[in-house]
Amino acid sequence: MRSNGLLRSRGTLAELFSGRANSFGLLRLALATSVVVSHLYPLGYGHLDPLWKHSGEQTDIGKMAVVGFFVLSGFMITGSGRRTGIGRYSWHRVLRIMPGLWGSLLISTLVIMPLLYQYLHGTMDGFWNHPAGPWHYLKGTWNTSLTSGWDVSGVIADGVHRGTNHDQSVNGALWSLKYELLCYVMVGMLAAGGVLLKARRFVPLAALALWLLIVNDWLDAPSMRHGIPGDMSTSVNVPLLGPMSTHFLIHLGFVFLLGATVQLYREKVPLHDGLALLSLVTLAVTMRYGGLFVIGYPAFAYLLFWLAIRLPSPFQRIGRNRDFSYGIYIYGFTVEQALAMLGFVKYGKLGFLACALAGTVVLAAISWYLVESPAMKLKNWTPRPLARRQERRAAAAAAGPQGEGAEGVRAGHSDHPSVRA
Repeated sequence: MRSNGLLRSRGTLAELFSGRANSFGLLRLALATSVVVSHLYPLGYGHLDPLWKHSGEQTDIGKMAVVGFFVLSGFMITGSGRRTGIGRYSWHRVLRIMPGLWGSLLISTLVIMPLLYQYLHGTMDGFWNHPAGPWHYLKGTWNTSLTSGWDVSGVIADGVHRGTNHDQSVNGALWSLKYELLCYVMVGMLAAGGVLLKARRFVPLAALALWLLIVNDWLDAPSMRHGIPGDMSTSVNVPLLGPMSTHFLIHLGFVFLLGATVQLYREKVPLHDGLALLSLVTLAVTMRYGGLFVIGYPAFAYLLFWLAIRLPSPFQRIGRNRDFSYGIYIYGFTVEQALAMLGFVKYGKLGFLACALAGTVVLAAISWYLVESPAMKLKNWTPRPLARRQERRAAAAAAGPQGEGAEGVRAGHSDHPSVRA
């Protein structure tokens, strides 16, 4: 550790980062909770949270939390891609995202929405056979594509008509999952092609290319504090995932690659208190005067990594053995929609938020203990045919030197393990 007055250089991220001694769990939990706080305003009161106005319509609390998720995800997922083979990597990613998602879809579609329909109409007539009913909704959302609409049997539309709800979707928070899945696929392809190990400079170059697109949009804007740069209306169709916004492909892809770059070059990333302070000031200035997407995002990313290392050790235990952050993210929106329909807005913002967080954490805990954690215990499972083939290869490798005999060893047979090494 190198001292420089009150602000110290702590070393590099490679020197200081530990898979157990870090605060990533706390940061994920804080980001997920921030999404619930952000959605309180549009779902309960029909307007975006205060950061939207104070940032010059550049962002809100929820979208900054999503940016933070993608930065941390880029770091962790790229590390996983470097350590594991493509098959195991893909299996791990599916286990972490899909079972929890499927559980939340079943709970919201087959439990929460029927109860709300009964509350609104006093009967279940018309719910199950509705043209946009639960089966239709599940069919279009199981893979995060969200291609079957956002409502179930018109439940939320009825709430909007009655004035209790201000958003048309059962779970609008799910919009970002398909972008994350696409990033996972990208990392898997880079890992399979050897890029992460042998050509790592491709990743920062790709991040730079996306950053230049964002800079170009920002410079074309009418003012430095114009708000969100770029065209929000254009989209591309991605196989299985459906339509995806070009804007979010560029912006979320950029911050994901920022995190990936930090992972690949962590031996060159300094953890310095002075740089963290500068990043905080930069983030505040870009929030106030513009350029958040161009300068503020990298500053925010650096702050997250600094916090992950520098927060005291008690914070590093949060989320280590039980991670409720994903459950909070995938249940919070639906819980807030339900509470808004039931009239909980009358308790004021703090009361509404407290009830929403309580209900969300309960569902997140159920999701973790009954769905996510059991699913993750399967991460080392191998299909029996593949396991048998691996066992045969291991047995053949173990028997190789004895089977060759002394002559083969003396001759330096090219298949001998010691020669290949």
